[in-house]
Amino acid sequence: MCPTETTTPVAEPEPASPPPVRLALLDDHGLIVDSLATWFGDHAPDFSVVVRATTWMELIRSPAFPVDLVLMDLQLPDGVSIESRIRACRAAGAKVLVVSALDDEASRDRCLAAGASGFVSKTLPAEELVELARRVARGEKLRRHPPGSKGVAARDGRPAQDEHDSAHLSAAEERALRLYTQGFSTLEVARHMGVGYETAKTYLRRVREKYAKAGRPASRKSELIRRAAEDGYLD
Repeated sequence: MCPTETTTPVAEPEPASPPPVRLALLDDHGLIVDSLATWFGDHAPDFSVVVRATTWMELIRSPAFPVDLVLMDLQLPDGVSIESRIRACRAAGAKVLVVSALDDEASRDRCLAAGASGFVSKTLPAEELVELARRVARGEKLRRHPPGSKGVAARDGRPAQDEHDSAHLSAAEERALRLYTQGFSTLEVARHMGVGYETAKTYLRRVREKYAKAGRPASRKSELIRRAAEDGYLD
């Protein structure tokens, strides 16, 4: 008789864990930013806080931007509207959850209309905020939820250029840049401007070229958003 053959079962490889959600925290109170970062670090290993910012410029100038998700305060004393901030983040590929002390209907509607995934109150317990952030990171829309370096302005209202050189954009190039960095595609930019697709594409190409000549890279969309914010085109 032949000896009975036995086989050793092969263990199934464990599925790889998804990478942590790259998170940015934006609030003009540094203590709130640090407290939230500590909470996420201690209790939410599925998140990685890669940007801690107390100003809008600090966020978009960070080498880690764009991120997967931005927890953003509604009111920042920098003159840039919440709608522009949300649209710029969305254009860069980041989801936005607005966390505000003003839990009113009008503010909520403004943020959701601009593309935020949710609008929640700062009075929420940290553990509940983390869970809502998880839902947004998964792609959910929180339509309703119950309460629970500032630049010096130039004469025309834009932030001063300080160490940055101006790209000297034409009126048409500026218009194309504003639309594009608010999340419109090149085709949509053309439609809004009443020009052909190739013309709008040329405007945006010239914008990138002018920033490059000024020593301010703008070949990637995230870089172009940084340049637009630095020059006050997102207000």
